[in-house]
Amino acid sequence: MPSHHLAQLNIATLQAPLDSPQLADFVANLDRVNTLAEQSAGFVWRLKDDAGNATALRPYGDDVLVNMSVWTDIDALAAFVYRSSHTEIMRRRREWFAAMGEAHMVLWWIPAGHIPTVDEAAERLALLRRNGPSAAAFSFQQRYPASCADEQGALETEQ
Repeated sequence: MPSHHLAQLNIATLQAPLDSPQLADFVANLDRVNTLAEQSAGFVWRLKDDAGNATALRPYGDDVLVNMSVWTDIDALAAFVYRSSHTEIMRRRREWFAAMGEAHMVLWWIPAGHIPTVDEAAERLALLRRNGPSAAAFSFQQRYPASCADEQGALETEQ
């Protein structure tokens, strides 16, 4: 069993209310994409509310959706994100979500069995935005291996 798993957070600013006609296709595909994630190799956990998704959870504001999950490793997450039918939905993201001027996705290693909190994820995203990629907060573009998690120790809190 691996000693670490990969946590991810991504946020997206809505262009319209979730119940609007503009977001109807996005909402109609939520259950399908969530089921696909849960059935993907390497999936461990995802953030969800009582409805089975995370659309009611708005820690970044009323117009910002959050997606947070845990995977066995970065390759498993990348396979889901970039090589499954999830990519069909991702290609349409500009129809539903505003472009963000700063990092909107962050990856970080956690001890296997740990479930990250939304606050923990927010700290990691803020760290990435503040300091750029590091072993404590990174992206697909600049990856760090799980072995770096042991080196980083606790969350870096550089000001």
